[in-house]
Amino acid sequence: MPLTVVVAEDSPLMRDGLVGVLTRFGHQVLAAVGDAGDLITAVRKHRPDIVVTDVRMPPENTDDGLRAAVALRQEHPTLPILVLSQYIEQSYAAHLLDLGSDAGIGYLLKDRVSAVSEFVDAVAQVAAGATVVDPEVVRQLLNRRHDPLQRLTPREREVLALMAEGRSNNEIAGKLYVTGAAVNKHVSNILQKLDLHIDGEGHRRVLAVLTYLRA
Repeated sequence: MPLTVVVAEDSPLMRDGLVGVLTRFGHQVLAAVGDAGDLITAVRKHRPDIVVTDVRMPPENTDDGLRAAVALRQEHPTLPILVLSQYIEQSYAAHLLDLGSDAGIGYLLKDRVSAVSEFVDAVAQVAAGATVVDPEVVRQLLNRRHDPLQRLTPREREVLALMAEGRSNNEIAGKLYVTGAAVNKHVSNILQKLDLHIDGEGHRRVLAVLTYLRA
């Protein structure tokens, strides 16, 4: 059955390729964008049958696409979403997959999709309500359950190690040659990824350090 699709991919070559493949198999691409903000705008405007999105894209070129997917799924619980990426962003991937089963969800790794037909079949399955997840994504998410520090990026681990030394955010910024705002963002990400939702950042900071020291 033909589907309406919104595609989000920051690489123009890859984006055009996805549009070409989907069109060749009879689907209608309503919008193809390269920015996470444009993805949200396009979905609100077109209300597609399914979203296909990368993880890393502007404006921050980190996990903006996946964060946009999580936001869209919260805003539209019945919207099927297929993440197609070179990377596994464990924290937001887990969040996306935990948002419920009201609609299909998928997470595939670009380098492990062996055939165009496999990708197109995954699009159809997710649009129909299925969950399609690459086994490597499953493996890493299972490991994440056992070791919460695996959720952190290498830079976030550096920041947490310096927190464990009792350093302030300003001292961490000086040590890593980054801005205070960058450290604040890393600390916020660390607290979120370690699922430390207790009120009061000071208390949460202590708990984050204890998690690090227990590992």
